[in-house]
Amino acid sequence: MPKHEIISCDRCGTRMECKANSYTKCQCSVVQLSINEVQYISENYEGCMCAKCLLELQEEYRSTL
Repeated sequence: MPKHEIISCDRCGTRMECKANSYTKCQCSVVQLSINEVQYISENYEGCMCAKCLLELQEEYRSTL
């Protein structure tokens, strides 16, 4: 049984274990986002996202520059 909450990625729906209370151990912590990238993502999404989606959105943002 998972120790942390199981949630769905807000973008793709992939099920993942959220470790917000242990952020450095959460899968999303591997993606380093700038303040501008966080703002870009938060304009369209509210919830947690998997690392794959965060990387894709980071790339999408950088391609608009």
